[in-house]
Amino acid sequence: MGKIGDKLNLKKRHVIQKPILTEKITALSETQNKYAFEVDKTSNKHQIKSAVEKRFDVKVEKVAIINITGKTKNLTIRSGGKVIRTSGKTSSRKKAIVTVRKDQKIDLFEGESAI
Repeated sequence: MGKIGDKLNLKKRHVIQKPILTEKITALSETQNKYAFEVDKTSNKHQIKSAVEKRFDVKVEKVAIINITGKTKNLTIRSGGKVIRTSGKTSSRKKAIVTVRKDQKIDLFEGESAI
């Protein structure tokens, strides 16, 4: 088979979809060296760790995964005196919070490794 992280045979560039940049994550990155990424729904901790280490050239200490299930949304529209009600569903996502070594940082805005 190969390594543990290659179980699902995902390419490393497809595991990380995009970084999550919020005030809370920015504060965590400055104080605790934690960074958040939206990742592929089928990826596991080993694949996320190897993808982040290879892409950003850092040493990952810990990976935490959060599965976010999709919600049902209802929408009401008034059009031409009629009320139209419709519903839909937001997509499910997977979020990973990655902790890197204290002496290392991930630069998401500048440099060659910026997304």
